Amino acid sequence: MIHLPILKATDRKWETDPSQAPTHDLKDEIFQLEKEGEWIVQRVPEPYFEVKTKYGRIKKIPLEKTWHHKSCGQCGHIPGYSTSIFWLNRQFGLDYHDPTNQTSCTAWNYYASATSNPEAQAAVAIRNFASAYKTGYFPLIHCGTSFGHYKEVRHALVHQPELRRKVKKIMDRLGLPFVIPEEIVHYSEWVYAMRDRIAERQVIDMSHIVATVHPACHYHKLIEEDAIYSEEIYGAQRTAIVTGTLQALGVQVKDYSTWFDCCGFGFRHILVSRDFSRSFAVQRKIEVMKEEANPDVVVTHDTGCVTTLDQSQFAAKAHGKKVGVPVMSDSQMAALAMGAHPYKVLQLHWHNTNNKPFLEKLGIDWKKKWDEFEAECEKIRKGEKAYLTWEDADA
Repeated sequence: MIHLPILKATDRKWETDPSQAPTHDLKDEIFQLEKEGEWIVQRVPEPYFEVKTKYGRIKKIPLEKTWHHKSCGQCGHIPGYSTSIFWLNRQFGLDYHDPTNQTSCTAWNYYASATSNPEAQAAVAIRNFASAYKTGYFPLIHCGTSFGHYKEVRHALVHQPELRRKVKKIMDRLGLPFVIPEEIVHYSEWVYAMRDRIAERQVIDMSHIVATVHPACHYHKLIEEDAIYSEEIYGAQRTAIVTGTLQALGVQVKDYSTWFDCCGFGFRHILVSRDFSRSFAVQRKIEVMKEEANPDVVVTHDTGCVTTLDQSQFAAKAHGKKVGVPVMSDSQMAALAMGAHPYKVLQLHWHNTNNKPFLEKLGIDWKKKWDEFEAECEKIRKGEKAYLTWEDADA
């Protein structure tokens, strides 16, 4: 078990003076490089939320005019993750852009196989940032892996002039501007910033629900100073993102001892040692959660985390392990609280672990909802429509 030191208030000087933080703020250097003609800095559009990061610095989270950098894993394995994010934006009437010319961040290649090189990885990031900049919308990153990777790319580009030169050459060949965003923003930061507005529109009572939270490693462990913290959430000793959102929805968030552990995905592990990943997800995470907190649901905020914690339970059940806890993203929980359809929007039928008892505990008639979803699918099978629309989802 990992025990982290609890920092006393006297040790956390940055809370009153951010200049005392153990890491330096890249903002000044990012803007200085713009002055020197190295790149263009895309500003966060107004209106935006201001939140505090780990060492007390202010981070801007755009409310709208967001360019949604989708996740390959979400679209391929858990599509209700992304559609819940879009549904929330539509419910609030916010202006957003779902691009068709976005590429994968290729970070899985980088973290899992190490077969790429720094300029290729950085060029992919800048290519996506340039695509967003040309539309006038600001990047909102859906995947925790992309979020962490892009922060590392930004850090490398600030400190390595030779890398900037190579990437600039690639951008010139593509005919694209060399753009870096003022902030690297994860979608769950947007959900957290919107949590009170979401709670105002809440129609499903969640006050009797117990949840455990898995904070995604690539959110709060890579370039850790850019993650959001709050004194109200574990005394600012852990990231505030998912826990703060759930508490705003009235959910009872319970703690457990292995909260700091990886979900088991681990990138290379899931590729070359899948049994290790599955057993780690079950024995270090799910079983510990059940033993110490007995949650109704596990909530996290990254593609690999939802996938691994949810789908690893299927194999473990065959071995008599203490499993059976549904796993969802914070965006799905927020959308569900506002009345989103569990199958048309959340697409919970893509999840492996049985979530029907959880829906029943929320007072949702899943059988009726499934019949409604099947009726729409039947229209598609008959050729009466090509696909589900947002109007179908809201019906």
